[in-house]
Formats: sequence, C-alpha cells, structure tokens
Amino acid sequence: MSNYVTIRGFVGTEVKCAVTGSALPITKFRLGSSDRYFDKKVNAWVDGDTNWYSVSMFRHLATNAGVSLQKGDRVIVTGKLRVRTWVNDEGKSGTTVEIDADSAGHDLLFGTASFRRSSADRNDSAQAGAEDGFDGVNFATGEISAPGYGAPGTAVEASSDPDSRSDAESDAEADAEVDAKGELASAPF
Repeated sequence: MSNYVTIRGFVGTEVKCAVTGSALPITKFRLGSSDRYFDKKVNAWVDGDTNWYSVSMFRHLATNAGVSLQKGDRVIVTGKLRVRTWVNDEGKSGTTVEIDADSAGHDLLFGTASFRRSSADRNDSAQAGAEDGFDGVNFATGEISAPGYGAPGTAVEASSDPDSRSDAESDAEADAEVDAKGELASAPF
C-alpha cells in the first residue's frame, strides 16, 4: 500500500542534481519539518522536534526544482512516503524516511514567488490547447487574451509607452540581454 503525504518544511541541505546514464534528471535534498507551538509558560512561540525526510525528484520536476530551490527555502512537497530500515557494514542500523516527490513548490505563507513556465511545459500545452479549442488563450505561453484581460481592443489593453511594458516583455528583454552577454548560467542538468 502506498502512503501519499504533503509536508511543509524547509530545504535543509544543498540541492543535489544529477543525470543518470540513461539521461534521467534526478534532484535530491533533505527536508526538515518542525512543529511550532505557543508555550504559555514563556509566552512565546517555540520550535518543537524536527522530522527529517530525504526527498527525491525525477524528470521535469527534478530539472525545475534544481534551478528553483536552494538551502533554507520554505517549501511544500507532496509525494509517496517510504520508510526504509538499513544496516551498514559496521552493524549499525537505522531508519530513513523518504519522499518520492510528485510535486513541490515554495510555501507562499513565508514569502512571494514568481512563476515561470518551463519550455517543455509550453510545448506540451501548445499541442494540447490546439485540440481543446479554447478561444482567447495562447497555449504556447499560457497567457489569456480574452476581452477584459488586456487583449487588443479592450479597455485594459497595454499601452505602447515603453515605460508601461508588461513584466513578461521586460523579462524577455532581460533574458535576451543576459544571453547576448553570455552571462546566463546553464541549468545543472
């Protein structure tokens, strides 16, 4: 029987990325999750014990997590829970709690994030969207261009003033500049 869990916590180690010989991206890190409770005796919030999990991610999730997560980030991870016992060569035994992650992301209770679709996601969406026939949605970028959402000819249409460009336009220009200068670091995969 499989147990699926959702754990809120923090990335407790450096995020390690690798690619197997069969070109499978893998990302691993340790996830710490601490209980917090209000201690009336000291009139303050107190951290309880920390549970530790070994998180493994594969394929697109591994690639995206490898460039998005870093040590100390507050995250939410969902996946299959596995508890394994082990014995090393010296006879010492222990238990490891692992999560094979299906999904992960930053915990927005503790900060903000800016989502950017991966290029693989855009290609899949463009192909699927063409068949679904949704009007007003650009499936290559995920942008809504229906009336009332900034589409041409609507009241909230973007201005031609260069100071009022959209964030997406500004981001695309910034990315192009970084690429042109050769300063863009490649993904760890």
